[in-house]
Amino acid sequence: MRHTLIFLTLAATLTAQVTSENNEMLREGLKRHPEADANKDGVLSMEEGRVFLARARKKKTDDATPPKNALKPDFADVAYGTHERDRVDVYLAKSGQPTPVVFAIHGGGFRNGDKKRWGTDPVVRQLLNSGVSCVAVNYPFLDAMPVQDIMRHCARAVQFTRSKAGEWKLDKARFASMGGSAGAGTSLWLATHDDMAAPDAADPVLRESTRLSCAVCNATQATYNLTRWESFLGPVKPEFNTNEAEGALFYGFSSVADYATEKGRHVLRECDMLHWVSKDDPPLFLNNSQVVETPRTRGEWLHCAHHAREVHRACAAAGVPCIVLQDAPEPKPDAVKFLLEHLKVLPGEG
Repeated sequence: MRHTLIFLTLAATLTAQVTSENNEMLREGLKRHPEADANKDGVLSMEEGRVFLARARKKKTDDATPPKNALKPDFADVAYGTHERDRVDVYLAKSGQPTPVVFAIHGGGFRNGDKKRWGTDPVVRQLLNSGVSCVAVNYPFLDAMPVQDIMRHCARAVQFTRSKAGEWKLDKARFASMGGSAGAGTSLWLATHDDMAAPDAADPVLRESTRLSCAVCNATQATYNLTRWESFLGPVKPEFNTNEAEGALFYGFSSVADYATEKGRHVLRECDMLHWVSKDDPPLFLNNSQVVETPRTRGEWLHCAHHAREVHRACAAAGVPCIVLQDAPEPKPDAVKFLLEHLKVLPGEG
């Protein structure tokens, strides 16, 4: 829906001082959707835009029905945390033995998307037929919390699933992740980040490991430390439709000046997958199909092959196996075969 696109952009770019009186997109939003002006003062604020977006997105999700050919989860909408979007759908492979698991993390810029899409994904079907269970993950969006907290929620989804391994007959030692765009970046972050298990935590879920056996990342970002992007993508262009406020909002900062604070440096480091790459990390499969000399559009800026190649450089320096599909020789490797190989799925196991 057009109003969703309008307000998704607003939520990513506005600061508290921006209203329809000084912003063209807010003026357009107010013109098309006057009902978004909650207090009826004739001015659309950022907060009103966010609320309108959240309601529109929730209605869209609530109204969505899975296609007739969608797989039915064995367990649907299982809560792994306290936020309303802390939910997983669990698709269990048929096996007499504990099965490996692939987490399926949807994209959407940390602003939209839903786990339901995985019910029709052919890769999920291939994995289930090969004896690999799949866990489709929902997570909170940027209108609820900053990116560093969102990824921690995804890490908890991994820990929660490990805590259910006995009940769901899963092999704790064989966990992987896959996703596209934001789901790819989160999968990369999970694969490279040091283990987040807290052995002494009061919550038994947090005592579980977050480590993976491998990850498949489609259209990934190299790092969520946005201050590093120019070093491998070149200068930001006006056509990328971004600004300093977007970066600050990404981390929940009041302005880019917060980057230089102790907290800011900690957050940037926490979000930096390139920082976390180390020799004990699992193998990676990266598929960034937009191969360009330099990014020309926002989509290329977010997803082009330069991201994958920057990750490959870091992995090569650390001795971590890393495939960039676009740079691999013919015949090109296959993502499903990669997952099965590194999850140590034997022929006929499924």
